[in-house]
Amino acid sequence: MGKRIIARHRGRGTSTYRAPSHNFVGKLSYRNYDDKEQNSSVSGIIIDLLHCSGHSAPLAKVKFETGEEILLAAPHGTVTKQVIYSGNSSPISIGNILPLKSIPIGTSIFNIEGNPGDGGKFIRTGGSSAQIVSKTEYKVIVQFPSKKTKEFNASCRATIGVVSGAGRLEKPFGKAGKKFYAMKARNRLYPITSGVSMNAVDHPFGSGRGKHIGKPKTVSRNAPPGRKVGLIAARRTGKKK
Repeated sequence: MGKRIIARHRGRGTSTYRAPSHNFVGKLSYRNYDDKEQNSSVSGIIIDLLHCSGHSAPLAKVKFETGEEILLAAPHGTVTKQVIYSGNSSPISIGNILPLKSIPIGTSIFNIEGNPGDGGKFIRTGGSSAQIVSKTEYKVIVQFPSKKTKEFNASCRATIGVVSGAGRLEKPFGKAGKKFYAMKARNRLYPITSGVSMNAVDHPFGSGRGKHIGKPKTVSRNAPPGRKVGLIAARRTGKKK
């Protein structure tokens, strides 16, 4: 009898597949979008730059004049003791946080909010940035690094600049051991074995057929957990004509 397939085992939610968040420094967020930010701006100072195994970029610990402390993805070029501003009337300079409606077209931004006040959800990977391409009264269109565009509420906030930590992917790991520990820091599965390389008792695509699945990859939405792999409830398959 075969063992549980990985997709089924992961869904069980055991510690094997749970991220070790107790080792992480903290959660990235902006300060509350209160009256001070909506009418003027609040100043803060970067008191420390931190490393966190749960993020691909250094984190900046910011203390505002109101006494609040938050963590941000550190913009490229920032240093400790640097003063940054958050609010509608903040100057357009690296590290400052403004709503999209107050940022000029063509400016590089990151850590964009999906909804006003949610703390930032988009463009947070080391070395990444997006650009504002057009604006209306209530909506702002942003171009992502993938060249795709997305429409945001004009009141969503973003940070000016580029996320630090660029070039992270240019240096190869060199050996499997380093890759293993890098993945273990976030509890990612490594190494990953393809289903066609397994035995028939371990995966629906496995058997002695080499690298050939030997059956359709589409599967019903109501398939049992051990069979639900491949193209789940696909509306269509193949290349678009």
